[in-house]
This record gives sequence, structure tokens and C-alpha cells, in this order.
Amino acid sequence: MIGWVDCGAGASGDMLLGALVDLGVPLAQLQAAVAAIAAEPVSWQVSSVERHGLGATKVDVVAPRSTVTRTWGNIRGLLEAADLPEPVRATALGAFGRLARAEAEVRRVAPEQVRFHDVGALDAIADLVGVAAGLHALGVERLSASTVTLGTGMARGERGLLPVPGPAVLALLAEAGAPVWAGPAPYEMCTPTGAALLAATVTAWGPLPPMVVERVGCGAGSRDLDEVPNLLRLVLGHPIAGTAAGGGQATGGQATGTSAGVAVLLEANVDDLDPRLRSDLLERLLGAGASDAWLTPILMTRGRVAHTLHVLCTEDRTVAVRAAVFSGTSTVGLRELRVGRTVLDRP
Repeated sequence: MIGWVDCGAGASGDMLLGALVDLGVPLAQLQAAVAAIAAEPVSWQVSSVERHGLGATKVDVVAPRSTVTRTWGNIRGLLEAADLPEPVRATALGAFGRLARAEAEVRRVAPEQVRFHDVGALDAIADLVGVAAGLHALGVERLSASTVTLGTGMARGERGLLPVPGPAVLALLAEAGAPVWAGPAPYEMCTPTGAALLAATVTAWGPLPPMVVERVGCGAGSRDLDEVPNLLRLVLGHPIAGTAAGGGQATGGQATGTSAGVAVLLEANVDDLDPRLRSDLLERLLGAGASDAWLTPILMTRGRVAHTLHVLCTEDRTVAVRAAVFSGTSTVGLRELRVGRTVLDRP
């Protein structure tokens, strides 16, 4: 079973829970997983709602206000000791570990020093463990997701106002290499728990991959927005024969596997690059981690003959490749575009 998450209205823990319950995951199964880690009683309130005329399931976590400030070490110990299936434990540990690193980056402290407040509350623990248990219950082996809508404006947390997109959300999705955009609504559309779950479970980013659709679950957000139907869709199905994880299709009677994702295209116009250094520059960029690099002849203002330098790389190599461009050319700026990329699977 493979899945695709439509994050056109962002993502949150309760939206993902709603989609899972909408797909038929029993609440008792989610409750049992959370009870294995949470000392305080946690339950869910489930309701059917509409968002722009589309039916969806709304799940609200019902839990007492926790007075305990938990550290990453506390939560990790609880998860490691809990009676959980290993895939559920691994997903929950991965999500909380990413949260700890993101919060540490934002606050500029070590991950072990992070004290969870908003994200360490019982409802966030319920979201993270519940979603991990729900994906395991459905037998989802591979998950991809669309570009993530983040929102704009300001949001209020326990420490005061925060800009949207939230710093932790940006850190989480940057580490995961996720494509993002603000979207049309001036609200927080992606929460830290939603970003952590996507980062911990999604292995490919892009449009709906080739699949035979079996079921679709819709989880609703709290607000009924004018700008966009505030719901998250989880599409489940089976890969089409002859396709790989990210997509692909059979051609000419022979299965050709492909993988789809997102790459970064960096570009700069340069008019003073010594012809003797061009090949060396391209080799240096490939050595810095670029997937490809090339030069295109152009004509600039006042008839100047120049070249556009194009460099394609994965998100995690952007910093190194950018530094190589600046050190190897005289350019003072770069254009950076996120582009879709499909490549043949290689042995």
C-alpha cells in the first residue's frame, strides 16, 4: 500500500488523524497506542464536518492541561519503554527527534536542552503517536506528499507571537527537503506537529504518483476558511505495475522504473568567465554535489557576450553548491528555482 498526502491546505496532527479515522482506522487502536506512553487520560472527539461542501472528519484530542514540561530525553525514554509495534515506535521517535532538532536550531541550544511546551503537551503526543499507529494499521509502506502550504501572518504560542511560517516549521521542512509555499490564506496552515510527521514519514515530494486509487480520507482543520477548503487528503492505493516509488510507467512493453521529486536549479549570468576556466568550474560544481552543471551563451545589455550558468542539485547540497558558484565566479547573486525532476532508476 502506498499513500499520497495532499497538503494544499497545510498539515497538522489533527488533520492527519482525521484523514486516518476517515479511512476507517478504529479509534480504539489509536487510543491503545497513545495509552502506552501517556500517563494522563487522553481521548478523541470525532465529528463529521463540511469544508466548501466537501465532507471530512474532524478529530479533536481531549486531554487535561499538562503541567509537566517534558524534555526530548523524557519523551524518548517513554517511547523506547512503551509497548508499541516497532514501526510505530520508530515513526514517533523520528518525528519527536526532528522536533527536538528544529526547536534546538530555533532557540540555538543543544537538542537535549529543549523543553517542549506546545509540542510536548499531551495533545501533541497524541497526534504524533496516533498518526504513527494509524499509518501502521493501514499498512502504508511508502508515503509521498504535495507541496506544503504554510500560510502567512502571525500566530500566538505559549511564549508570545510567532511569525508564520513558524521557525520550527521552516526548520523541519527544510531538513526534509520539502517544497513549500505560503498559499492564499493569512493563517498558520502548517503546525510543528504536522511538519514533523510529514518530515518523518514522507520519502518523496511532488504531485500524485502513478497508482491505482483504493481509498481517500479527508481530515478537516479547525477553521472553515474562505480562501481554501481547509482539509487534508490522504490518498491510498497500489503502485501501477512497472513503476518505482516515485512514479514511472511501462514503455515499449518493458517496465522502466523512475523516481520523481524536487530539485533546486541555481542560475547566474556571468560575462567575465575566462574560457580556460569553464570546464574546471563545471567540474568543481559537480564535485560540490551538483547533479548537473552547464553554460548557455547569451547576449546581455550593450551587446555584451556572456553565459548563463545553470546548476541542478538536490536540496541538501544547495549550500555547498551555492558556495562553489560564488567562489568560482564573479557573480554577486543567484536565481534559485524549485523544479520537478524525474529520473530513471539506476542499478
